[in-house]
This record gives sequence, C-alpha cells and structure tokens, in this order.
Amino acid sequence: MILACDVGLKRIGIAVLLNGVILPLEAILRHNRNQASRDLNDLLREKNIQVLVVGKPNESYADTNARIEHFIKLLDFKGEIVFINEDRSSIEAYENLGHLGKKNKRLAIKDGRLDSLSACGILERYCQQVLKNR
Repeated sequence: MILACDVGLKRIGIAVLLNGVILPLEAILRHNRNQASRDLNDLLREKNIQVLVVGKPNESYADTNARIEHFIKLLDFKGEIVFINEDRSSIEAYENLGHLGKKNKRLAIKDGRLDSLSACGILERYCQQVLKNR
C-alpha cells in the first residue's frame, strides 16, 4: 500500500492509495516532532505501507525542505520513500473546499482535513509520475 503525507508544522495530512482510489485519512496533529513521528510510524505499520510519498516544496524553500527531511529521518520506516513536489497542493486542496461555508472551511483547516486533501494531491502527482514513467 502507498501512503502520502503533507508534513506541516501543526499537522501532517495523510492520504492512501487503496485499490486504485486515493483516500484522505485523518491528519496527525503535531504536538512535537517525536509524538508526530511516533504517530506516523504507527500508521505506517498498521496500514502495512510499502511506499511513503512525501510532499516537498521547490528548492527555494530550503528551511522547509530541511525540516521535512529531518522529520522523515525520525521515522523507523524500511520501505521506499519518494519525495514529490508539493507546490500549490495546499492551494488546490483549499479550492476543493469551495462548497463549504466560511466557518466550515476554517474548521477544515484547523482539524487537518485540508492537509489530508493536500496529501491526496501529492499522492495523485506521484501516481501520475509513476504512470508517465511506465
């Protein structure tokens, strides 16, 4: 199984590829990096993930990239790790919330649904890249 994550300072958005369908999962709320990495490790084991797709912004965001890479190194994951460009994934995810009212959009941001929708976009990019390279 393949899992994608959108690593942020407050939340980690999560999506999985299940039977060819990309599904958002409940985001991991970050209290600190050790707790968040432990929670992600547990999820990776629980779902028997073989490929972890991680969103990273372009090179001009050096600090963010370093933070994401450091976080991923905290994981005890033996499968394949693939980094995918996440540029605009959060914006695209937010645009997909257009049907929600203002209050519900704010809640979706706060509870991590937006982050998990962003992870869906990252996973979709990975799938497109894999298909393109076949």
